[in-house]
Amino acid sequence: MHPFLEIDYVMNENRKNRLRLYFETLCHLKPIQVGYQIYYRLCRKRGKFSVPETIPAARSVMMNRCIPTFSSYSGNNTFEFLNRAKTFKEIDWNFSDFGKLWVYNLNYFEFLNQENITKEEGLRLINDFVSKSPTHVDGYDPYPISLRIINWVKFLSRYEIHDETINRQLYSDCIRLTKNLEYHLLANHLLENGFGLLFGAYYFRDDTLYGKAAKIIRKELKEQILKDGVHYELSPMYHQIILSRVLDSYNLVVSNAWEVEVSLWSILDETAQKMLSWLENMTFDSGVIPMVNDASPGIAPETKQLLEYARPLNIRKEKIPLRESGYRMFKNDRFELLCDVGQISPSYQPGHSHADNLNFILHIEGIPCIVDTGVSTYEKNERRQKERSSEAHNVLVVNNENSSQVWSGFRVGRRARTTILQENITGVTARHDGYRHSGILLQRGFGMTDTQVIITDRIEGSYTDNDVRGYIHFHPDVACVREGDAWLINGQYIVEFTPAVKTNIESYQFAEGFNKLREAKRLVYHVMEETTSIRIYRANNAT
Repeated sequence: MHPFLEIDYVMNENRKNRLRLYFETLCHLKPIQVGYQIYYRLCRKRGKFSVPETIPAARSVMMNRCIPTFSSYSGNNTFEFLNRAKTFKEIDWNFSDFGKLWVYNLNYFEFLNQENITKEEGLRLINDFVSKSPTHVDGYDPYPISLRIINWVKFLSRYEIHDETINRQLYSDCIRLTKNLEYHLLANHLLENGFGLLFGAYYFRDDTLYGKAAKIIRKELKEQILKDGVHYELSPMYHQIILSRVLDSYNLVVSNAWEVEVSLWSILDETAQKMLSWLENMTFDSGVIPMVNDASPGIAPETKQLLEYARPLNIRKEKIPLRESGYRMFKNDRFELLCDVGQISPSYQPGHSHADNLNFILHIEGIPCIVDTGVSTYEKNERRQKERSSEAHNVLVVNNENSSQVWSGFRVGRRARTTILQENITGVTARHDGYRHSGILLQRGFGMTDTQVIITDRIEGSYTDNDVRGYIHFHPDVACVREGDAWLINGQYIVEFTPAVKTNIESYQFAEGFNKLREAKRLVYHVMEETTSIRIYRANNAT
């Protein structure tokens, strides 16, 4: 082929691939998302809304003790979010040097409800924000508005603060939120909009705000919380966040004699019961959650805190087995094995999903051993792409491609589909078609006994014509040394392959939190047979 014709051919193929990527990403959107995307991009004039001269009178709300937020403010205009600290001479509420998520956290005002902040200091920070009202940018996005409303209402009510200027800013935020509801995104963003409006409605005794809030909350909880109790974005961290908001909302509704609508009360109660069940099922005995999909420590309330918060609210826990979420947790006295046999979810908003079909996490004797690599950033960069990739999980990877086409920080094009083939109380077997374009289906069986964990992989298709590699990521505290054809971890447990495979150890970056990476080791193995088994068991000479 002539060089110019070859260049033209490559460019045409790249255009086709790009168009296919866009199509496979956009075809899952709901019509309401498309409509609001167009409206918000082309028609909306941001900030154009009116607030009545006379706003409703504010009344402090009563609430049982809530879960304190993480300490992110240490005084003297010093804030720390996502493991990055900043001291301001004059607070810049639009500070963008640390990325959008950091400035969002600044504008949430969650520090108002941490344990070590005074009434006077909290009030000073609120007044500083109010005094700079015309200059706010990110702080007027609907998501931070939603959380700020909740945090201001809690703080102002706790200290019985009634300031006309502050209340006018708060009511303006409520009205601004009603004009910018996140129907273009849906999922947890729209649900948070509803929770924010609910708190605003109770604080101002505003029927219109209540009507909008109740409508969103009823509809979205019914859709977003699946039958086994999981929040449908399948992130344990976001599940904890949404559960804390459900508990706060229930606390608000039952503690205040206004608009006591039995249906909303009942929905919040039933939802909390199911979500508590799922969270207990998914929490390791050490108290930590699996950091799968977008999940990171130090962001959400812990499982223990949520269970303790629910107790005085008289919310009982249901016992519901894991099912619709696609997660399975197998436990005995020695092993805790979490398996992912689920899907990209929800299909129309997969921003927090990873290319991790048939992933697994293993704790041994209460200690994390095989882990997910975690999440350290939401910025649209190389690190974000790597952490969502198949290679960053404990899965098989074909031709160095992702099983689902994760891209641009929060998007997914082509998706792997997982089918459960069989399961019982000691294991599960499933298959996914994420490499169907390469003529391959991947099947993985998870099994566990009192003495061993067995992972069995079966490749359906032409594995000899493709590069198939498996990855096992060890926690940074795990030591791994070669023992013949097997590997000894922490001097106590053997990782053994049948048939023997080519293996090597390499370094990777484990995310201990946002903007916090630590070097760890992972095992890479090359699959050359149709079936490969991994057996993990205690070494004979281990003490």
